[in-house]
Amino acid sequence: MNTKKIRIIAAIAGMFAVMGGWAIFAQDKYNLKVPNGLAFSEFRGYEAWQLVAISQDGNLIAAIVANPAMIKAYLDGVPGNGKPFPDGAKMAKIHWNPKKMEVFPAATVPGTQHDVDFMVKDSKRFADSGGWGVRRVRL
Repeated sequence: MNTKKIRIIAAIAGMFAVMGGWAIFAQDKYNLKVPNGLAFSEFRGYEAWQLVAISQDGNLIAAIVANPAMIKAYLDGVPGNGKPFPDGAKMAKIHWNPKKMEVFPAATVPGTQHDVDFMVKDSKRFADSGGWGVRRVRL
């Protein structure tokens, strides 16, 4: 395997290791309140949602995950098919501070969690913003 593939595999393995650690502090974080009508508890279980994309966001590593309703909408062709996302569709964009992987220093992996951005489609609660509620939670 070439070095690029090894780095990608190491980065993904590191991200999954971090995701596994989330369960340790899950109880405390769900008590956080988010402004403007959203509660962190509305996104309970986001750590197990399906991965949509990985990116570098400024100096942070980011992963976008989506709940089953959002994944189904994507698979059905939304938004390209002209249909709206259904109410209940949710996404989370998790940001980590990067760090060098201890066992493979050439790889950069997620370190401490920086924050999480949440999006939820609820056309009644968030009518003023096209039906989307969006909030960032700094952990």
